Amino acid sequence: MITSKTISNGILRALLTVVIVGLILLFLYQISIVLTYLVVSIILTMIGKPILNFFKKRLKFSHIFATIITIVIFVLIILGFVLMFIPLISSQGQNLSLLNTAEIEKNISELVNQIKAFLDSHNIDSSKVLKEANISSKINFTFIPDFLNSILGTISSFGVGLGSVLFITFFFLKDRVLFLRGAKKLIPDSYEEQFLNSFEKINDLLSRYFIGLLLQLFIVFLLYLIVLIIFGIPNALIIAFLCAVLNIIPYIGPLIASVLAALLTMLSNLGNDFQSEILPTTIYVLIGFWIVQIIDNNVSQPVIFSKSVSSHPLEIFLVILIAGFLSGILGMIIAVPLYTILKVIGKEFIPENKIIQLLTKDI
Repeated sequence: MITSKTISNGILRALLTVVIVGLILLFLYQISIVLTYLVVSIILTMIGKPILNFFKKRLKFSHIFATIITIVIFVLIILGFVLMFIPLISSQGQNLSLLNTAEIEKNISELVNQIKAFLDSHNIDSSKVLKEANISSKINFTFIPDFLNSILGTISSFGVGLGSVLFITFFFLKDRVLFLRGAKKLIPDSYEEQFLNSFEKINDLLSRYFIGLLLQLFIVFLLYLIVLIIFGIPNALIIAFLCAVLNIIPYIGPLIASVLAALLTMLSNLGNDFQSEILPTTIYVLIGFWIVQIIDNNVSQPVIFSKSVSSHPLEIFLVILIAGFLSGILGMIIAVPLYTILKVIGKEFIPENKIIQLLTKDI
């Protein structure tokens, strides 16, 4: 028989559960920076595991020495990027008009005027076309210095974050077996084998995926750089790097990269004739970028997304599309790794499910 006391106890338990869950979520939010360090460290550990194994198995290094060498390689790579791009951004930032709000507005206005003159010369009513857009007055250019200030603030704490990440990564690599033993004690004996198998498969698949992703970005960066150098675009190294990084975002990233490359190409050539120089050069650069993207979409991505995580290209496309609708750009970025983890867990824990069998037949 349900009494008022039973109902009140149920309500109190529900309220207590909500409060506990809320406190846990608040706690996780408060330590979000630490969780970020852990996620980055896990990714670096997955990338570093094949390097560690190479030093141990091929060069016969001890485990601790191979771990130290792996961390040193990470430090050298990060240091190389910093030494390469920070001076370039400092010396060429003025040419890209990244730091001067007034200069940005002036250059955009000049570009709009040249486009207007081009349209008028071809008997197109530029006033009608540009009236509603009114780009130069509608864009709030002050967001750029504010954005850069936030970047500088991030860079100021970069040293602490980098040190923390490398410290955590070192112990993830060094004491990987120890962590596995600790995890085994926390899980029931009946699920121990499935857990260990899942961990090994996830580690292997995601290690291949992240290494392949880095290789893909490097290839795209080189191809973008070649295109920009061929057409004599100033600041080619920085533009190619920025556009290559945008390829981390599946499908949308390359489109944004093309728009960014076109805009920076036009701004870099201000002062030249729009019809005979700026417009043709921009079109050539866009064509070059589209060719790079065709190569990437048909060669690099199928190899990385399909072979590295053992999934069909259409399957990957649908997963990224759904993740984009649910969680936006961040969802698209983490869609493939998360989907791979779920597939491996599904195969180990519910292998009799027919849908799981169909999706994991190549794992």
